[in-house]
Amino acid sequence: MTFYERLRNLREDTEPKLTQSDVAGKCGMTQRKLSFIENGTTEPSLEDIRALCSFYHVSADYLLGLPEDLPYPKR
Repeated sequence: MTFYERLRNLREDTEPKLTQSDVAGKCGMTQRKLSFIENGTTEPSLEDIRALCSFYHVSADYLLGLPEDLPYPKR
């Protein structure tokens, strides 16, 4: 599943169902921008990803499709 599919599914799977305008307003972006992101037309900025993760209470790893057990390099 792609980033934009995960993002769209998060919105569509909420109860009550949220509109793009609902989510965009809470995340500080326009409905048009969110539509472009959900359709894969536009890449989200880091600030967009932060806002969306905060709104949906998910990690960026989840939205980006990274495995939960991704090993991080030792420093």
